[in-house]
Amino acid sequence: MKTVKSNSVNEIIIKNSRFITLLIEVFDDTDINKIFEEVKEKYPKATHYCYAYITKTFKKASDDGEPGGTAGMPMLNVLEKEGMINTLAITIRYFGGIKLGAGGLVRAYSKSVRDAIINADTIEIEEGYSVKVVVSYDEQKNLDYNLKDCEIINKEYLEDVTYTVLIPKDRIDILSNYSYQIIKEEYIKKFS
Repeated sequence: MKTVKSNSVNEIIIKNSRFITLLIEVFDDTDINKIFEEVKEKYPKATHYCYAYITKTFKKASDDGEPGGTAGMPMLNVLEKEGMINTLAITIRYFGGIKLGAGGLVRAYSKSVRDAIINADTIEIEEGYSVKVVVSYDEQKNLDYNLKDCEIINKEYLEDVTYTVLIPKDRIDILSNYSYQIIKEEYIKKFS
């Protein structure tokens, strides 16, 4: 799986119509409406604002007035085929005066998203956990060694040392000798 490392913009022209595709990292659907308002302000007078997004728990697509099934679902299919997650694709279309037909629209919206992904800066991610681990000061060096390939978010030094760590699901067993608490499941950068 992968996601966009940073938001990106890609534009293609098909039979005089401009297709501008934005790829934006999202984690849930709470900010989607705000993002759409910003997009509509930045790209006024567009004919259509079609979108598809996929997160761990949600996926949704919209044709925004294009014939049913010719924009949003093809866009979502590309996101899924390319292994994208936590990604919102918005394709803004400025109609160029030449009708593309249903098949042409499916190909255009699919190509627009596919090209945007190819040209975007993406990062591999995997399922993991955000975890709190509590150890004594004596155990700290050993834990640091075990977590050398994990992302340590924070260390808090009080009576004991409390780590906040991002750890891949398949590596959680390295914490079996420690007292830990899983805060939440999430997607994390893939460790090399």
